Amino acid sequence: MGACCTCQRGQNLEDSNHHHHSHKYNHNHNHNHSYFEENDNNGEQKEGEDDYQSIVGRGDLGANVRLCGFSKFVSMYSQQGKKGINQDAMTVWENFGGQRGVFFCGVFDGHGPSGHKVARYVRDALPSKISASNVIDTNDIRWAVEKDDESENPIFDAWKDTFLKSFKEMDEELEGDGSIESYCSGTTAVTLVKQEEHLIVGNLGDSRAIICSRDEKNELVAKQLTVDLKPNLPAEYERIKSCEGRVMAMEEEPNIYRVWMADQDCPGLAMARAFGDFCLKDFGLISVPEVYYRKLTEKDEFIVLATDGLWDVLSNDEVVRIVASARKRSIAARLVVHHAVRAWKYKYPCAKVDDCAVVCLFLKRQKPLLTKSLSEVTELSLNYTEIATSKNYTPNSKIDDGLDTLLNYELKEEKDPNVATGLNDDHKKSSSRHVRHLSRRKSAMNF
Repeated sequence: MGACCTCQRGQNLEDSNHHHHSHKYNHNHNHNHSYFEENDNNGEQKEGEDDYQSIVGRGDLGANVRLCGFSKFVSMYSQQGKKGINQDAMTVWENFGGQRGVFFCGVFDGHGPSGHKVARYVRDALPSKISASNVIDTNDIRWAVEKDDESENPIFDAWKDTFLKSFKEMDEELEGDGSIESYCSGTTAVTLVKQEEHLIVGNLGDSRAIICSRDEKNELVAKQLTVDLKPNLPAEYERIKSCEGRVMAMEEEPNIYRVWMADQDCPGLAMARAFGDFCLKDFGLISVPEVYYRKLTEKDEFIVLATDGLWDVLSNDEVVRIVASARKRSIAARLVVHHAVRAWKYKYPCAKVDDCAVVCLFLKRQKPLLTKSLSEVTELSLNYTEIATSKNYTPNSKIDDGLDTLLNYELKEEKDPNVATGLNDDHKKSSSRHVRHLSRRKSAMNF
């Protein structure tokens, strides 16, 4: 589940804006507040009117940078959960790379004691790195046969190289910055660039991106664009195991697999890839994104990026139905978060609601998407109520608070037939690489 599991879960962490030397804009903007507060009495602005107040400044090459709000093609909203400070962050750069109509979108889910700082650090610096790598001009790239997928597609190849290079530089810069604690703190990142009909998605961790398209019957369907990079995925597990890391689930969370160091029950990270978390970078955790390509068509309607606080409780299809039900695009992201909070309360009444950040990117000029969508979503809400009040309903006893990182947890190693095979005393041995990291720790663990 989607945030940070730590022995410091009750600690109040002081929030402060981190000013990075590469920032091109003023980000002293509280993106956790609703942008609806200053709008009309109905909680909306006039149709087609951009929320210029949410533009916090200009990015590289004149891009408009948003941390919240909406425009003709974008709806953004983030809400703090019940675990403390909101560790989610998000950004949208319009006219990315100085090219009109090009979008960069990113959602970041921080975890660990300084996860909120890491998430905002990456949010502010990563787009600049991708932009500085020279945004690809599609007019300069031609190939004989039209390609709709990743194979032998020079546009995708160029963008993939840019994403891989930028993510690598981002993680290296984060590790070298002593002003922010990232040894046991980190962030996921699900990002995309939309350039004309080309969509490139870079994913790190367990946040998710989906796209809404129309099928042969002209009905809206959800398609997942990314894979949730959990530690128990076969390829992720094998990599972690080969680096002497351990993948185990705790007894009280049998379905949530976490990454542990070879010789310590720490940090218990519930994802296989992330920025930061340098205590695990010698044990199989990587910051290399999975990069995907999709050629957009007229059947594609909108894209949703969100942290796992959303996907823990709502399905892809439910999210598509909710976004499609919004009377105006400006409220679409907020409507999704609203339904997620309700679902959390009904599905996990014993757990704390997780932070949630949502970015909706619409691919066409606004027009009605579903004629019956509002009634369908109303029915969806009522279903939760009916489930919670039915005679056969038993509240979910899950006690996990949506936490991604465990620090200094005493792990009872229970071998799992699916994942935890082959784990033995060899994993207790400290590697020389771990000793090297310990020398850099300083007082990182003394929170």
